Amino acid sequence: MQTEINRRNGFTLVEIMIVVALIGLLAAIALPNVIRARTNAQQKACINNIRQIDAAKQQWAVEFHQPGGVTPNETDIGPYLNRSASTTNVICPAGGLTATFASSYTMNEVTNPPVCRIEASAHVLPQ
Repeated sequence: MQTEINRRNGFTLVEIMIVVALIGLLAAIALPNVIRARTNAQQKACINNIRQIDAAKQQWAVEFHQPGGVTPNETDIGPYLNRSASTTNVICPAGGLTATFASSYTMNEVTNPPVCRIEASAHVLPQ
């Protein structure tokens, strides 16, 4: 007497649907946290850039004996930001791929800190 063994390979449709539903649920829980973390990282990077621009302005003013009401331009503070004397890498990360130094920051006078043009209310130096 032979017994026929019925073996099935693979998963049923219900099992696959349960796995897809669980993955969707986990993604729905994680996605807002990922977006919040990215926004927070962009804000901190922009504030750090503002801090570096402000320090470069102060160094430029001291070295060239400039009064507080003078506003430096990009080429003036470039050597104080990095070794290449370029401001091309100093941009607000929230600006996307098309952001430049000029579209990201307003320099202001030596006595006033720089301001982010993209997220002016959130990207501010702490007092």
